[in-house]
Amino acid sequence: MFENKNLKNLNADAQENAGDTSTDASEASTATTTAPVADSSSVGTEEETPKKPAYAPQTPHDDFDWNVDKRNVTSYSAEEKEKYHQVYDNTFKQLNDGELMNGTVVGLTKTDVVLNIGFKSDGLISLNEFRDLPSLAIGDEVEVMIVEKEDRDGHLNLSRRQARITRAWERIMEVHKTGEVITGTVTSKTKGGLIVDVFGMETFLPGSQIDVKPVTDYDQFVGKTMEFKVVKINETIKNAVVSHKALIESDIEAQRAEIMSKLEKGQVLEGTVKNITDFGAFMDLGGLDGLLYITDISWGRISHPTEVLKLDQKINVVVLDFDDEKKRISLGLKQLTPHPWDVLAENIAEGNVVKGKVVNIEDYGAFLEIQPGVEGLVHVSEITWANTPINAKEFFKLGDEHEAKVVTLDKESRKMSLSIKQLSEDPWNEIETKFAENSTHPGLVKNITNYGVFVELSAGIGGMIHISDLSWLKRFNHPSEYTKVGATIDVVILGIDKENRKLQLGHKQLEEDPWNTLADTFAIGSLHEGTVSRRDDKGATVQLPYGLEGFAPNRHLSKEDGKTIGADESAQFMVIEFDRNEKRIVVSHTRIWEQVQVDAADAVKKEARTDADNTRKAVKSVQSKVEKATLGDLGVLADLKKKMDGEDSGETPVDEAKPE
Repeated sequence: MFENKNLKNLNADAQENAGDTSTDASEASTATTTAPVADSSSVGTEEETPKKPAYAPQTPHDDFDWNVDKRNVTSYSAEEKEKYHQVYDNTFKQLNDGELMNGTVVGLTKTDVVLNIGFKSDGLISLNEFRDLPSLAIGDEVEVMIVEKEDRDGHLNLSRRQARITRAWERIMEVHKTGEVITGTVTSKTKGGLIVDVFGMETFLPGSQIDVKPVTDYDQFVGKTMEFKVVKINETIKNAVVSHKALIESDIEAQRAEIMSKLEKGQVLEGTVKNITDFGAFMDLGGLDGLLYITDISWGRISHPTEVLKLDQKINVVVLDFDDEKKRISLGLKQLTPHPWDVLAENIAEGNVVKGKVVNIEDYGAFLEIQPGVEGLVHVSEITWANTPINAKEFFKLGDEHEAKVVTLDKESRKMSLSIKQLSEDPWNEIETKFAENSTHPGLVKNITNYGVFVELSAGIGGMIHISDLSWLKRFNHPSEYTKVGATIDVVILGIDKENRKLQLGHKQLEEDPWNTLADTFAIGSLHEGTVSRRDDKGATVQLPYGLEGFAPNRHLSKEDGKTIGADESAQFMVIEFDRNEKRIVVSHTRIWEQVQVDAADAVKKEARTDADNTRKAVKSVQSKVEKATLGDLGVLADLKKKMDGEDSGETPVDEAKPE
């Protein structure tokens, strides 16, 4: 419709210009008549136009027909107009945000590229997004993404980078499904790995996926172009993980399959020490790994594979076993040499003395390595002639060398028993002569238990001092209160058990039993100064003179003021019990002040009885002198009798009669 309006405006301008050049009405009429026949309808319409009101002022060109152009212009029908409108609308493309499409470079500036995508306006893209196309020129076609058809300023927002990322992601998704090998360039190093440019998109290469061997220097790969496999994708955040190790493993897998197909037990292969661990070494057999356990490295005992092997060392190994499914191969090194027991030296025989190194210590004994792979056991019972308990871990130390006598030898079962004590004569054969009963000897404290002290008198000979034989006077809760391991102590041989190789020893027997002489000193009722050394629920232990200890029950610790004697407090104690056989003394502090009170009461009673006796004697004396009683005498006698009766009953008379 706006086309017709424009045409009408152009016709009006032309007619007005014609009026300005002073064209007369006849010329205008001629121009009107020269219009095409197709516009005859317009002429008829002009004739039918209503006349202006008579009162309206007449102006120029009142007879102008706006529907007729003096130029030769064609008019269109409604059908033609609709047709041309549709053609015009189809010249515009229907665009959506996020859509990919090709554009033509129509302009280049110092900072931007102008692209025509057939939209009503061109788009601008930063020249930085075309750094990979240094030869970009006008007329080139590139693929871009429509970010926004119209931003806030009404501009068309395009991006080549987003288009490349989208296409790259589609390609990465495809190769991830197919497993195709792709090529990428390592652009930079990041935490835990590398950044790889694949199809123009950044992907992540973990450090563990660079090579089959551990890689520590990532910088050496930056800038290199390598082949990869897409091993993991995250569609949500459009992130991909690639691996170069997967390609190497696929090649190795092919080599493994070939090697495994030719593998046999007992086969000898050459391998390279690839890695060493505490439990063995991993061998590279030329694309296939095998494990050499530490127990299969040497016939002798080794604590770590590094004692025999080194990294990158090439050695021959024998195939012990393999598993096709799990791709595991067990290798052996010691199997390439004969077993030491099969080539045992001639000097290793029963009865001979051999020398070995301690390679293992257990509670029951120690193993001596006579030669690599040949070991013998020294049982704890074969260490010394003594019958006292011996801890093998205290007697032996790893790496020490000892001489021992071969007691038994079994080549079939590959076992050997050794003895150290049999290198010397049995000292118990002459025990009665060297260590007679009641003889005194110095000894070394070797062990202490709850019930006694084990003392060694000489090599292989020792005995025990029972805790009750340590002291005559003191009682110990544990022998460690009296002596310590490593101390020297004098002992008396109390008894000999040659059959069981035991000596009964004593220490207190070095002195006479003081209890025989202390019976008079600590007689029952005797008083002694004592100090409470410790207290418990039952009572207190009291330290007495001459090193003796007594026991005071709780009820015998009360003082006269009602308090109780505490620890480390000194006081007077009375012996209330003395048992020489049980070596026990019971004392009491309470009994002392209680006895004082009893004695005071007894003294009062004794004095009263004395007074009564004196009174009786006086009465009898008076009665014997008076021959004949008078009334006055009778009164005196009556008073005396009353007084005597009162004393007998415990009462005190009011008046005392005084005989004349």
